[in-house]
Amino acid sequence: MITYYDDKSVRITSTEIRVDQHRHPLTQVHRIWQRRGARSWSALAGRGMVGVAFLAPVATAIIGLATALTINASPTVTIALIGGSILVGLVIIPIADLLLGLLDDSYDRGAHLLELWAEVRGAPVLLVSDRDALRVGRIHRALRRAVEAALASQAPVPARATPGRTAPARAITARATPGPATPGRPALPRPAPGSADRRASGGGRRAAQ
Repeated sequence: MITYYDDKSVRITSTEIRVDQHRHPLTQVHRIWQRRGARSWSALAGRGMVGVAFLAPVATAIIGLATALTINASPTVTIALIGGSILVGLVIIPIADLLLGLLDDSYDRGAHLLELWAEVRGAPVLLVSDRDALRVGRIHRALRRAVEAALASQAPVPARATPGRTAPARAITARATPGPATPGRPALPRPAPGSADRRASGGGRRAAQ
């Protein structure tokens, strides 16, 4: 048995797909498609918070530098503002990798609920519902491969001709035997007695000359 996909709730093998406690034989799965569900506003809010956390230190540093260069303050205050702005801007460096990873994960999951459907026993059945686009895509591809393999294994194998040895065809040369004439067919002339010997001897004399 071949396992095409396996996680905590979905398992696809060469014979069936199991979703939680529901099992569906692959021979009864005929059509598979995806459908985009409702938008998840919580996912959008989380993505916005990550963006704000990433841009806030940079924006604060830029505002501090602009303020230090535009106000008429003493050199000590100006240097303090510039130094503080630079330090605030550098805060983003240690957490930049973490924030970018969270942002990538939010885009991978998507803001819509993805649904994976299949036609089982002639009726549409919802198999998977998840915001994780990567997971739904993997399950979709694995299920397609498993169904195609199951259908191919059930297809009838055409009979193959048994190789054998065929006797080579031999050319058969029919000799015309002179005989009596038949109606509609003239009789073949009979060679005169000794004519073949005379032709052979004549040919020999000419070759000798």
